Amino acid sequence: MDMNETEVTVVGNVISDVKSRRTGEGVRVVNFRVASNERRFDKTTGEWVDGDRLFVSVTCWRKLANGVAASLSKGDPVVVTGRLYTRGYEVEGQKRSVTEIEANAVGPDLSRCSAELTRVRRSATEDAPAAVTSEDGTVVPTQSTGNEMERERPSLEVVGGTQS
Repeated sequence: MDMNETEVTVVGNVISDVKSRRTGEGVRVVNFRVASNERRFDKTTGEWVDGDRLFVSVTCWRKLANGVAASLSKGDPVVVTGRLYTRGYEVEGQKRSVTEIEANAVGPDLSRCSAELTRVRRSATEDAPAAVTSEDGTVVPTQSTGNEMERERPSLEVVGGTQS
């Protein structure tokens, strides 16, 4: 992590389709949105009530994108960790912004679901398949180490900031 980057962990639900694409250079990217709803206990009523909500767009690159595309879908409970930033853009001359997380880890929220973990040995090349079929016919995503993900992290330009 670079100095002064904002690292966050968000617990919530996938609220959009998990969209996969490739950049012009052939790098796989997956995007989805997460909603996190605060729940708190109201002592006066003795009931749980909804609090503030957070909506955030999540971007996953390369091998993390492979695993997310093979594993998650709309409605799944997730835990996302990564770099938080705000990206600005214009629509019909109006300036807007969106809060995003460039994820370095994504997984199921095991307090709200169960998951079967399959560890996969990754091929040594960048063009390794997004998923492989195991002996029992199960399709499982390829994996990457934290150091490999850091080396492969793309540069992103943030409005009002510098390149990372």
